[in-house]
Amino acid sequence: MAGAGRFAPSPSGELHVGNLRTALLAWLFARSTGRDFFLRVEDLDQARAGAEAAQLRDLAAVGLDWDGGILRQSARTPVYLEAIQRLQEEGRVYECFCTRSEISDAPRAPHSPPGSYPGTCRNLSEAERERRRPERPPALRLRSEVTEYTVHDVLHGDYTGAVDDLVLLRNDGVPPYNLAVVVDDAAQGVNQVVRGDDLLSSTPRQAYLASLLGLPPVDYVHVQLVLGRTGKRLAKRDGAVTLGALAELGISVPEATAMILGSLGLPGTLPEALAAFDPAKLPLHPWVFEPPGADR
Repeated sequence: MAGAGRFAPSPSGELHVGNLRTALLAWLFARSTGRDFFLRVEDLDQARAGAEAAQLRDLAAVGLDWDGGILRQSARTPVYLEAIQRLQEEGRVYECFCTRSEISDAPRAPHSPPGSYPGTCRNLSEAERERRRPERPPALRLRSEVTEYTVHDVLHGDYTGAVDDLVLLRNDGVPPYNLAVVVDDAAQGVNQVVRGDDLLSSTPRQAYLASLLGLPPVDYVHVQLVLGRTGKRLAKRDGAVTLGALAELGISVPEATAMILGSLGLPGTLPEALAAFDPAKLPLHPWVFEPPGADR
């Protein structure tokens, strides 16, 4: 079995050309290697009304197809809780009562990355935990046994990143992204993960968690982001960056698709792009997107 690739948007709004570029790359990587291609909706956090339908419409409009039904994370909480229970039974989980501000203000080791958990609640006594529970519902954290982990990325080579005691269950009872994505990739047989390189730094934590759960490794491909004219990650504030906004300027979906594929050095239609696709020839620098009419 060749396995599968996937695209997993969060239904928080319309997709912009940067999102669509990543989706097209995920499809091209999967189809060029004989893999299935799945679509997953990462809707554990509150979704914006109508966003999922708009995203599916735009993905289909640029020519993407996917295999099977759409997996929605909001329907899979029992599966995530089962994975947490397995880790609990192995003694790998502890309760954390820290607020975000407490974590932010806590002292850390000199080389700890910003935002990493300093282990404040790691060694609380049972008496202290009993005292704290009525005050604040605890989150559940992984008792990590490593401080860093190495993954291999098709475009970036070996990458070693920090691993802390990541959250497995938020104190509102919602499983977080880092757990859900690992469990879902394994459940769907996904062995190729193509996504933006802004997520590369969190990948060692996910790969380490997958190893503890006995899940198979995956091939990672972290692609360059699309930037706005200011050099920051593309966002709607940069102007006409969605298919709908581009259409208002007279740019059709085929023209927008050709523009995105052209930024990758590929022909302007998806069948032609698939025939010409070669990961070794992909640009290794971000695409700075200039919305048509931006200087008017």
